[in-house]
Amino acid sequence: MSQFLLLLYNNPANYTKLTSQEGQKIMEKYFAFGQKLRKNNIWIGSHKLADEPGRVMRSNRGKVATTDGPYSETKEWLGGYYLIEAPSYDAAVEVARECPILEQGGSIEVREVDARVAAAASKAS
Repeated sequence: MSQFLLLLYNNPANYTKLTSQEGQKIMEKYFAFGQKLRKNNIWIGSHKLADEPGRVMRSNRGKVATTDGPYSETKEWLGGYYLIEAPSYDAAVEVARECPILEQGGSIEVREVDARVAAAASKAS
């Protein structure tokens, strides 16, 4: 089975208008999604990232510059991820369709982990 990273993007401003009860309902959906992944034995890992855009680092001629990122015109931030196993891209996309972020107006980037790197990591652990 291949490994796939589901990168979850959303505009954090969408959540500032929610009541604590609405926020709790959304979190329950994420917990249920994670439980389903575990039950189906395809979950490898997941984390929600902090509600801030992070830092972007770039190297230019040997000098590394760090800036607040992403660019200010970007409204969506990477807010979390799931690492799953699936037999194909199509299967990974089908799994991602059930992620609650899509109900909140967010998006998911599905990326396959390089099989050679995944195999080497498995051997190392």
